Parts: sequence; structure tokens; C-alpha cells
Amino acid sequence: MKHKFLNKKISLPNFGLSSKRKIKIYGLFGLSIILTLLLVTKDISVVANQPNLPNSQSITQQLDNNLDLLQQGKNYYQKGQYTEAAKIWEQALKSYQDKKDSVSQVQVLNYLALAYQDLGKIPQAQTTITESLNLLKTWKTSDNQSNLLLAQALNTQGTIELLQGQTETAIDTWKQATTIYERAGDNTGKLISQINQAQGLQNLGQYRRAKTLLEELIAALQSQPDSLLKAQSLRSLGVALQTIGDLKQSKTALEKSLAISQKLNSPKDVSAVVFSLGNIAQDLAEYDVAIGNYQEVVNLSPEIQEKLSAQLNQLSVLVKLQRWEAVEALIPAIENNLAQLAASRPAIYARINFAETLMTIEEQIESGKASLTSNNPKIAELLVTAIQQSREIKDSRSEAYALQELGKLYQDNDQLAEAKKLTQKAQNIAQEMNAADLLALTATQSGAIAKAQGDIDSAIAAYETAFNNIQSLRGDLVAISTDVQFDFKESIEPIYREYVGLLLERGDNQKNLKQARQVIEALQIAELDNYFRDACVDNYPVNIDKIDVQAAVIYPIILSDRLEVILSIPKQPLHHYTTKLSKKQVENTLRHLYSYMSRGYIREESFRLSQRLYTWLIAPAEERLNSNNVKTLVFVLDGLLRNLPMSALHDGDRYLIEKYNVALSPGLQLFPQGLQRKKLDILAAGLTEARQGFSSLPAVTGEIKGVTKEFPAKTLLNQEFTRDKFKKELDSQSFPIVHLATHGQFSSNPQETFLLTWSDRISILDFDRLFQKRRLGILEPVELLVMSACQTATGDNRATLGLAGLALRSGAKSTIASLWSVNDDSTANLMKEFYQQLNNPQLSKAEALRQAQIKIMANPLYQHPYFWASFVLVGNWL
Repeated sequence: MKHKFLNKKISLPNFGLSSKRKIKIYGLFGLSIILTLLLVTKDISVVANQPNLPNSQSITQQLDNNLDLLQQGKNYYQKGQYTEAAKIWEQALKSYQDKKDSVSQVQVLNYLALAYQDLGKIPQAQTTITESLNLLKTWKTSDNQSNLLLAQALNTQGTIELLQGQTETAIDTWKQATTIYERAGDNTGKLISQINQAQGLQNLGQYRRAKTLLEELIAALQSQPDSLLKAQSLRSLGVALQTIGDLKQSKTALEKSLAISQKLNSPKDVSAVVFSLGNIAQDLAEYDVAIGNYQEVVNLSPEIQEKLSAQLNQLSVLVKLQRWEAVEALIPAIENNLAQLAASRPAIYARINFAETLMTIEEQIESGKASLTSNNPKIAELLVTAIQQSREIKDSRSEAYALQELGKLYQDNDQLAEAKKLTQKAQNIAQEMNAADLLALTATQSGAIAKAQGDIDSAIAAYETAFNNIQSLRGDLVAISTDVQFDFKESIEPIYREYVGLLLERGDNQKNLKQARQVIEALQIAELDNYFRDACVDNYPVNIDKIDVQAAVIYPIILSDRLEVILSIPKQPLHHYTTKLSKKQVENTLRHLYSYMSRGYIREESFRLSQRLYTWLIAPAEERLNSNNVKTLVFVLDGLLRNLPMSALHDGDRYLIEKYNVALSPGLQLFPQGLQRKKLDILAAGLTEARQGFSSLPAVTGEIKGVTKEFPAKTLLNQEFTRDKFKKELDSQSFPIVHLATHGQFSSNPQETFLLTWSDRISILDFDRLFQKRRLGILEPVELLVMSACQTATGDNRATLGLAGLALRSGAKSTIASLWSVNDDSTANLMKEFYQQLNNPQLSKAEALRQAQIKIMANPLYQHPYFWASFVLVGNWL
């Protein structure tokens, strides 16, 4: 969209020369927990009787003489003025070096490393902390106080390693710090280093491990007496829990922090935690609460930067709510506070945030949704000032953000040459810093600009850079970055789709088709990572030729202007075909077809729509499928296609299931072996009676009997089906098949994905614990998990992520589940028929399900796809 004040071309500012994202405002509340330890606690002096160190009295006097310099540096640092802090500490370091005071050198070197780190001078930070650690190694005597200095230095070293992408090394370093703190009896230091370990685990995408550690820390904090450090640690813990999506525990930790801060009468700490509670309220969509929290910070905090941070977040909420009078009243107050700030990273981020929000407001003005005076002339000015200030303080990261956002402004005004220059400058900085998140953002923008210029080769190269960096950031994208709030649906997913779209514009170029297929599978995994907020999916591509030479894989992907399909047939080149339709047209068809199928509506209309979808997905491939004797179609589905059973596609004469075995794969690891037929013991559990507001399932009794008739089985029915008894049976022996005939729901929200037991619910996270022995290899993994009475959440377009999630958490090689709630009797009949077919060793799981569905379809009562098509096979089909 063009901005009105840009109808006249902008002259490029004389400094040498969005993807949708939002600089996340933490104000001064987001300082590292390490700094709470280093900059809030008192300086450490060393006891006497250390032969290689000055005595305690001389250290104390030297610290007193340099207290002003140290404190000045801390004051600058806490205001985000890192360059000034570094200059002051450099002076202090020279003084300590002249006096040969190695103890104070160690301490100030630690401070300096933190300042360099925040200025983006990572090599200099590493050199400085290495010097500190080398000095410590020269000390021949070790006691509590020297150990504490070492632990502090290790904490800083871990942070620098983390910024260098050495996450595992950082965690090991923090573990060393934890051990030293523990040995020195410093519980506070131990706690802080453990919180840092949790941050490292989050960066690795191991959010469950991080959450476990954080829960232990909460318990440890509860036993400590109230103190400001405890309040600050609880606040940091609350922010960490918010990052991993545990808003309930996050809020609990923050409220405890608030109570302590109020009790100890610390307005600064009160305002900090109220600010964090405002962020939680935003995440919970409690917008009026968030506005109130931010206003309380404005009223309470004496710091301009803190007031500004709260006002900017408040402005963002007001824009979202379209409260234009309040927006117009708040803008001058923000401008006034911005004008009072010296150059610092928080001040620069505030300018960028303000510019982005003003751009959003301008879009609303131009669309007629807001009757406000245009603030357009301020946007470029804000960004130019941000760039100048970032250069003034030598903050490369801030400069890159501001340059990219200014490039986006030019791009929106179709000044593509200027946009390209600015974006390339930002990308160069990101490259120099080896900052994968910045590279992903800037490369994406470069790709969009190149595409707009018609330079498709350059666009593909740029999106490849973006894609590779996103893959390297895989764990980080699951959570909220400290600098940039990544929204998967709005920011990350479109990058995959744009990249695929560009690759497929080149026709049947095999290199591009293979890369497009890889990107589609990576998107499948990224969606599950985002679903769990946990990078727990390992992808081991398996050559389908080695699994099943009569299986073809179909990869449809919905793009903004077309539906693309890649076809993979063993021992054949990849092929692709295109249907020119808008995303809206495709999704409207899919929604209507789902409605007709899942409710058993007009069969003729279902036919018409399923034939349309057949024409899009299958018809262009029919000749190739037939000539290659394909027996099984494996679909890697995209978007709303996941909600529909491919078996019910119709060619005008027959359903797809009448011609092929059909299976789904979420692009995850495939287990090469088929069903092991040695001894197929079944654990069958279910409910027949109404429980917890769910209706009775009387036909489950017959269903379970049908299952146990074909295979040896252990049965848990009604009162016997509890979480504990289910786990006990799972752990007692290897059951190749687990059959669950109970109500359940698949949802795009993991908290709302569950299976019903007699007395409670089994959540998607419970599956980790229930199937743990199988995932760890103590028992054989489940060959087949069947969930016969589940359904997708009503109105949830991404609910089938819950189905894939349950399958993943169980570790089952294959899963059969229903996409919607099906008639109880037809389900029981289908399941009985399925197990009869499965008892034939000549049939694969996919063939057994196919034969069962055809048999049910032949019954005049159950001809509509509603009765038989809901059941889908996910995973290995053999």
C-alpha cells in the first residue's frame, strides 16, 4: 500500500547508503537476569591470606576509590546507554591495571564484556571475558569469594556463547557456574545460572525440558525469604514461562513477584512486574486489563524509558481495538517522551516500534477505518533518527532493524531501487553479525523486492537464504524472541509459501521441484513445532522407492493465486501441475465440502464438490499413476485440505478409495517396515456410558468385542479406563496395537486436544508420559494407534494439527483416527471389518482400511461419505 506522503519520492537520507514483525517492547524490564546478579548485588571483595592477591583492606579501599566510575557505568548500562557504560568501565579498567588490582580487573572486565555484547561487538566481548577468565586462572588459591567471581564470569561467558550460536556450549558453561555457586553456598547465583540454562534449552527448542527446570526453580524460590532479588527472579521466570506459552504459570510467578515488590515498597519493581502482567493480558486477549496495566506503569514509574515502553504497548492495543480518540490523544505523549531520550538501544527500538504502529494507523486511515490526522511525515523521520542513533552508539543490530523498516517503507511506495539499497545494507550488517534471525527477515524482504522487479532468479536466491536461516533458527521461532515477535502464521509460514511459489514458476526443473518438495515438508514440521512450541520433531527423509515401489506421494500446496501439486512416483522424475485459482476460491470449496461431508448433507452436492477437488488434485496425474501401476496414494496435505478425507474424492464414477489405498503423511519420519505380524496383542480401552458432559457410546461394547474377536486383547472399559490403569497396562508389555474407543477432540490449541477417560482427560502432553517407555526404546513402539470416536474442534481450520500431534507424541508408526464425530453404529461396524481385514497377513494397514470402507459404503444405510470417509490413516501405510 502506498502512503500518501510518499506520492512524492523520498530523497534517500545521507547515511551511505515488512515482512510483518514487531519490535517487542520490554523497556528496561528485559535486562538479562545475569545483570540482576552482576549489577544489582554488591561488589565482591576478597578475603585476606591469598598470596597472589592484594589483601582485603586494600581491595576495599580501591573499590571505594573507583566506586563512582563503577556506579556511573551501571547507571548508563541500566538506561540502555551501552557505549557510555563501556567508556566508563574502560577508564575503571585502566585504573585497576595501573594498580595491578587483578580482583577488580576481573569484575570490571565482566561488566565490559556485557556492554560489548549488548553493542553487538561479540568478538570484543569474547576477548574481554576470556581475559577475565584467564586472570582467574592465575589465582592459586580458591575460596568462596574468588569462586563467586569465577561463577559470574562463567555466566557472562555463557551468554556470549549463546549469542554466537553455541547453545550447547553455553548450557555446559552455565552448568559449571551452577556447580560453583552451589559449592560457594550462593543459592541466588545458582538460581540465576539455572534460569540461564532454561533459556538455553528454549533456544534449542527443548521447551519441555526448560519448563521442567523452571518448575523446579519456582519450588526453590518459594522456600526463600522475600527479597527484591527474589521478586526480580520471579519476574524473569514469569517472562520465561510466557515465552514457552505457559501463561497460567507465568501469571502466577508474576503475581508473586508483584506481591513481594509491593511488600518491600519498591515502585520500580512494582512497575516492572505490572508491565509484564500487561504483556500477559495482551496474550490472553484481555485488552482492557492490558491497557490498565500499562497506564499504571505510566503513572507509577519515574523512568521516561519505562513510561514510553508502556505507552507504546498501550498504543498497539488501542490500534488493535480501533479506539481512535484514545490513539490520537496518546501519540503526542509518546512523542514528548521520545524527545527526552538519549541514544540507546531501548530508545532506538522505541522509535522503530512507534514508526511501525504509525504505519499501521496510516493503513487504517487510507482504508477509511480511521478518521485521524495523518502522521505520515513522522514515519521516515523516526526511522532515519533510529538509524543515525544506532550509528552514533555503534549498535549494528538496531541499525539493521531500522534500515530494513525504512526499506519496507520505500517498498510500499514502489520505490524499489531505493528499497533494495536499504534492505541490502541491512542484510549486509546481518551477515557481518552472523545473525540468522536478521538474515531471515532481510533476505525475505530482498526476495519480495526482487520479485516485484521481475528478477525471479534473485528472488529465489534471496528466499533460499531466508529459508536456510529459518531452518537454523528452528527452535527459536517457536517462542517469542527477545527482540522480535515472530508470528508464525503471519511472518514465517508465508516465507515457505513464497519460496515454493517462485521455485514452481520455473516449470518441471528437477532441482527446483526437489527443493520445493523439501520446503513443503519443512513447512509441515515447522507447523508442528509451532503447535507444540517445541522443536521435538526429527525429520529423517526416507526414499519412498525403498519403502513401497507402488506408492506415489502427492504434495498439494495452496498459494495466494493458484493451487500447486507436486507428484512423486518411484523411479520417475518429479512432476507438477497447476490450477489457477485464488486462495479464497480454493478454501471456500474446501469449507463447503467439509460441511456437506461432516454433517451428512445433500449427497449430490458432496459429489459435485468432491469431483471438483478430484479434478484439481488427481485428474492431471491419472495417466502417470496408471502407467506406473501405482496402488497407494500418500498425501502430504496443506492447510484446509487436511480437514478433508482424500478417500472421498470422486471422479464421476468412483470414489478415490475404490481405486487406491489412501494414506496421509505429515512429512515426518517413515518407518520402513510394515506391520510386524508375529503377535498382534491389542490394548483396547473405551467408554460406553455418558461422562463429563459427553454422550454415551453404546455401540462401543460391540466394537471392542469385534476387536478382541480377531486378536488377543487386554480390555479397559468404563470404570476400568482411567489414566493410571491405562499407563500401567501400557508399561506392562509391548502392545503392537492400541485401540481407543472414546470421545476425544483434535484442536489447533494443544490445551484443547484430549481423549476422555472415565474420570478425567488425557491431554496431548500426557501422551509423552504414557508412551514414554516406547519412545525411549524400553518397549517396542506402538505399530498402530486407533482412535475411533474423536473429532476435530468445530470451526477450527487447523484442528488436524492435534491429530498429527497425538500421533507424534505416542510414537506410533501409524495412526487411524476420525476427522469428525461419526454415527456410533457405523463406526463399530467399520472397526470390526477393519480388524477382520487386518488379520489377513497379505493386506497392509492401508489396504485393510480401504476394504473396510468399501464394505461399509456398500450398505445402503451408510453410503454417504459421512459414515465411512472420516477415518484416515496417518503415517506408515504398510
